[in-house]
Amino acid sequence: MAVFDTHKAYTAFKEAGFTDAQALINQARDGSDSLATKADLRELELRLRHDLTLRLGAMVFAAAGLQVVVIGILLASFGS
Repeated sequence: MAVFDTHKAYTAFKEAGFTDAQALINQARDGSDSLATKADLRELELRLRHDLTLRLGAMVFAAAGLQVVVIGILLASFGS
């Protein structure tokens, strides 16, 4: 998990010659682009859940189809 150190950013801006107000504004703006919001995380969770549901459904469908084939082969072998 990425952590944005606001104090470190503020100090860096102050050392670069920014005023208090400029340093506060810049440190707030500097890290906000790359940070995820709760809405971003929720959207990602929903997409992952959907993707996993589709994959699981496909695996169950394939397993059921394989069982039908195996049962057909067994019935054909022992039925004759």
